[in-house]
Amino acid sequence: MGWHGPSTGSERAMQPVVRIGTRASALALWQATWVKTRLENLWPGITVELVPIRTSGDKIQEVSLARMGGKGLFVKEIEEALLAGTVDVAVHSMKDLPGELPPGLTISAIPEREDPRDMLITRHGETLAELPPGTRVGTSSLRRQAQLLALRPDLRVTMLRGNVDTRLRKQQEGVVDALILAVAGVKRLGITPQHSQVLDEQVFLPAIGQGALGIETRADDDIIALVRPLHHAETVVAVSAERAFLRRMGGSCRTPLAAKGTVARGMVHLDGLIASPDGASLIRRSLSGPVGVAEDVGVALAETLLAQGGRAVLAALEHGA
Repeated sequence: MGWHGPSTGSERAMQPVVRIGTRASALALWQATWVKTRLENLWPGITVELVPIRTSGDKIQEVSLARMGGKGLFVKEIEEALLAGTVDVAVHSMKDLPGELPPGLTISAIPEREDPRDMLITRHGETLAELPPGTRVGTSSLRRQAQLLALRPDLRVTMLRGNVDTRLRKQQEGVVDALILAVAGVKRLGITPQHSQVLDEQVFLPAIGQGALGIETRADDDIIALVRPLHHAETVVAVSAERAFLRRMGGSCRTPLAAKGTVARGMVHLDGLIASPDGASLIRRSLSGPVGVAEDVGVALAETLLAQGGRAVLAALEHGA
């Protein structure tokens, strides 16, 4: 039956069940368990169950995300379960969510963000500048590929799919020489790579929503009241600006885009970029505005990037140039 509002008194004895839909990877299960624990602490009268769901993005590992249709493949089946009522809540990495949600669904809570930056993992502790020409760097992200090649066009990018453990193992096996991973995922899993460095976001801009979790529900469901206490105001402002930027840019899954919002003293500062996959064209700009108009800041920054060369990058991508 799912959950139909906080229980009190004799109703609490019914032990309402909340079913959380999640991917089955170790990181996704960690994130869903984190939400489960907090909900159970907030609402002692409920039982929270995890419902692992294998998504299209998990099933097909040999093909790049861009060729498959993009990051929405990591959430499609979970959102279908949410709409069908077989789960009550979905927990996603915000960076996996497309700019537009399906009708009838909403993001009801965004908890406090983990470190949004990227991490370079190498064999011998080399920095990005110290990697020898021709070094094979593994990533499944066109955003990372574009920024990497813009900084170091002499490196070789190897598209590497799989979860964090799989990619680390492939590096150890010699499939690639170095990796770029999200700091948040590594920290959440409690992994401490021997040779790693965090990439300065002033040089290497993170993915939109990276490090943040999105708790998705049906838009008209009472369960929104259950998850709402997990909302973190500052993170919501920053991610809202980033996602407004994403929607206005209108790029496809083959468009390298990045954005990072920062909130301080009532203002949101947003950095954003669009690039060609080979890094030859990379346009990066920033804009600030009051937190109350965070989405407007995202839209305005996108308009600036589009006017200053972004449309040409999009046109080239659409025509296969």
